[in-house]
Amino acid sequence: MDTWPAHAVVLPGTGSDAAFAAEAFADALALAGTHTTAVEPDPTRVVESYENALELAALQHGPIIVGGVSIGAAVAAAWALRNPEHVFGILAALPPWLGSAHGAPAALSAVYTATALRRDGLGAVVDAMAATSPAWLASTLRRSWTSQWPDLPSALDEAAGYTAPELSELARSTTRTSIVAAVDDPVHPHDVAIAWHGTIARSSLATVTLAEIGADPSILGRRAVEGLSTIGV
Repeated sequence: MDTWPAHAVVLPGTGSDAAFAAEAFADALALAGTHTTAVEPDPTRVVESYENALELAALQHGPIIVGGVSIGAAVAAAWALRNPEHVFGILAALPPWLGSAHGAPAALSAVYTATALRRDGLGAVVDAMAATSPAWLASTLRRSWTSQWPDLPSALDEAAGYTAPELSELARSTTRTSIVAAVDDPVHPHDVAIAWHGTIARSSLATVTLAEIGADPSILGRRAVEGLSTIGV
């Protein structure tokens, strides 16, 4: 594979933060000689803040690797479709849906959480989430949700209304795309990742489990970087 670019930009999932995105991707990219910028979302304009960060990095560094988790993966892929000349490759972890978010589990979860936050407040919702989530996820979301409060409901609503690339758009992609799916994640269905892989000509697909992510989030980055390295020029 040709020389990797010096810079990558990675985007967090809905309600998540730069710390988790960096934990997922930075070490694996560093081993490939690539510095990672993990973007902290602006909860009042999540997608715009992601796209602005991608545009600035491309302007400053030339072709970059773009990536993300969940909606971050979708935004990265959509931006790459519009700006292929600025993208070396895509690292897409847990892609959430295709096209309209209507009915998608991740979008329904975001709407439910936003409604509960407005009704019950941050503390009660965080406690309820922690009571029903694995410890690693509860800790991560407690941190990120608290940092995005009181604008968190707005961020969740925006995510739930986001239109991801359709299959017809992904079929036009010429960018190397490494996809990582969790086989037991009901919020980010494995079938979505399979559809991405089956549609994007220059793509790879690796799988993990939620337990593996919980034990070591950097497995997402390792699998993604390994996959990207297998895709020819």
